[in-house]
Amino acid sequence: MAIEGSASIDIDAPIDRVYAIAADVEGSPRWQPEIKKALVTERGPGGEQTFVKTEVDGKVRTLKSDLRFSFAGPTGLSWDQEHGDLKAVRGSWEFEDLGGGRTKATYNLYVDFGRTLGLVIRGPLVGILRGQLCDSMPAKLKGFVEAEGA
Repeated sequence: MAIEGSASIDIDAPIDRVYAIAADVEGSPRWQPEIKKALVTERGPGGEQTFVKTEVDGKVRTLKSDLRFSFAGPTGLSWDQEHGDLKAVRGSWEFEDLGGGRTKATYNLYVDFGRTLGLVIRGPLVGILRGQLCDSMPAKLKGFVEAEGA
């Protein structure tokens, strides 16, 4: 059982600020309440948060993932699960400077729950999780970024 999706939104903030907030993985629980824990265990030479242990509210149970991040600031970042409760997790943020201090943010996510969790996650729960883990993410980032700039 897998969830895959993409969602975009325009944000009233410059690309550098939007990128900085999205790239602060350790601070992501401030605007992503489903993330219960984000512990950075490895940093890149520029201080990038390259390896992060996360715990996410998966509705059925807390899901743990060790994620490896790659950064291409200010136009995006991506991540892949190296270890965890799920079979696979891949995601990314893509940012486009729209001019006038506006940024288009696109969130992409692929989650394969694997066989065991896939048996439990069915029916309406799939839509709830897609909404929580993917569809709502750009609006959460927008709300946080725009509130920070107010």
